[in-house]
Amino acid sequence: MRSSPLETLQSVFGYSDFRPYQQEIIEDVAAGHDSFVLMPTGGGKSLCYQIPALLRSGTTIVISPLISLMKDQVDALLANGVNAAYYNSALQESVARQTLARFHVGELDLLYVAPERLMSEGFLARLEEIEIALFAVDEAHCVSQWGHDFRPEYVQLGELRERFSEIPMVALTATADPQTRKDIQQRLRLRQPKVHVTGFDRPNIRYSALEKRKPFDQLRHFLGRFSGERGIVYALSRKRVEEIADKLQLAGYNAAAYHAGLPAARRELVHEQFMRDEVDVVVATVAFGMGIDKPDVRFVVHYDLPKNIEGYYQETGRAGRDGLPAEALLLFGAQDMVMARRLVENSENETQKRIEIHKLNSMIAFAEALTCRRRVLLHYFGEELQQGCGNCDICSEPPECYNATEDAQKALSCVYRVGQRFGMRHVIEVLRGMDTERIRKLRHNQLSTYGIGKERSDAEWSSLLRQLIHRGYLTQDIANYSVLQLTDLARPLLKGEAALELAKPRLKESGKRQRKRAVTASVEGRDELLFELLRGLRRELADAEGVAPFMVFGDAALTQMAIHLPKNRGDFLEINGVGEKKLEKYSGPFLQEITEYLQK
Repeated sequence: MRSSPLETLQSVFGYSDFRPYQQEIIEDVAAGHDSFVLMPTGGGKSLCYQIPALLRSGTTIVISPLISLMKDQVDALLANGVNAAYYNSALQESVARQTLARFHVGELDLLYVAPERLMSEGFLARLEEIEIALFAVDEAHCVSQWGHDFRPEYVQLGELRERFSEIPMVALTATADPQTRKDIQQRLRLRQPKVHVTGFDRPNIRYSALEKRKPFDQLRHFLGRFSGERGIVYALSRKRVEEIADKLQLAGYNAAAYHAGLPAARRELVHEQFMRDEVDVVVATVAFGMGIDKPDVRFVVHYDLPKNIEGYYQETGRAGRDGLPAEALLLFGAQDMVMARRLVENSENETQKRIEIHKLNSMIAFAEALTCRRRVLLHYFGEELQQGCGNCDICSEPPECYNATEDAQKALSCVYRVGQRFGMRHVIEVLRGMDTERIRKLRHNQLSTYGIGKERSDAEWSSLLRQLIHRGYLTQDIANYSVLQLTDLARPLLKGEAALELAKPRLKESGKRQRKRAVTASVEGRDELLFELLRGLRRELADAEGVAPFMVFGDAALTQMAIHLPKNRGDFLEINGVGEKKLEKYSGPFLQEITEYLQK
């Protein structure tokens, strides 16, 4: 038992000070209050139950949804000298028995368990015989039907309150709108919980979005800035995941595919290779991610439009958990929106459909944003930013707007002339005067609008039509091949009674945007050659121990070493991320590497 949260933070985890809100949360949880904690990914959420686990008597039970997440959390705790284990279906029978034996005799500070295993009658009966310090429900949004990742197996967790009424419970999540937060507290039956909503901003992540135009070329252009760095590319379908991964491999990238259709052994191998820096880019469906407790992911790309902002926020939050600069790129196109709407419309649950349509519309509005993206993102979660963030594509290069009245009239007239019976692709081909068999067969080359927009590119017309859709001048009939139809709002614009200003399409990243960014943790002053040498040493030590490199030290700790150049053990202990165990284990080789470098 340690005397205080701060002493535990410093001696075990090697951090000199708490991040914002951590200490207040930890003190509430350690004191035995039920608590609800909403903290962004990378904000230090895990410490909010790990430190109380070391301060309270007994074993803390951590309910976690993914096996990979349990393993990574436990490995990190063991590296810091904490007695932790996980109990799930991945364990061999002999190891499972050994884990339960350690649990029974009180050797474990923390035990990670999946909800379905925890709520089995046999395991609940076992818990009644053991001193439990705390129940920590991680990824608590999974308990709510309002959440974006509802899991039926989480619903039973409210029964813990009936069976273990005296044991405190903390629910933690990085992603929940107000309705979901309320639902979580009710479903888990938290008693007068201390509620901590710490904010959603991740200032070190730079958000940008591009309209799709040869998306694989756009992806390659983006990845060209991240040589030797790790990142994730999300796509919506298994087929697309494999196609992108294959193309990246052919282009010379160290990339691998990950989706639920692959054999479990293959998924586990890709996960391990990514964690150990043996794979640079994982191309994945959303099946990959919730278990990624890797601090040095430098970028996340969404190759397709996500279904909701919660999922997008959580997935982009896997970048830059160490506080160093990271990037989130969203690629989106009209077809993405059509497919997403069609999936939502297929739902038979009208309430759920209404919720999902609202969430999808909010996601589209974010992609279409002409104001600071961070302001749009934070506003969705009920948090206001008073000025532009300076770290998104809109802030660093505001979109160029123009008087689009005449172009809009041309487009709306063309939709009308083709009988409001065709989709966006056909309308664009008519506007641009394309000579296709279909246009000739339909005699649309004889229309007054044929060729009136030939001076504009395909991409320009796609952007304009999409903006007309989202501003309410046009609708897409999802049930009828996404044909375009005029709304009442289009009439005054067609008659010249209204004017319209639209943004010019943003199709590629500008060099202007690659300026230095204001972030929470800076790399300014870092000796880049020394940093790379320290990364090499870290890799050697990690390989020798059979662990992921960040289990030795994260990039943030190596960055501090390459800035502050510690000379002795006292200096080394001042580096954030160096606790007592890592001081003893690693100070020798790292100090030697730094000393030899400085003597050259």
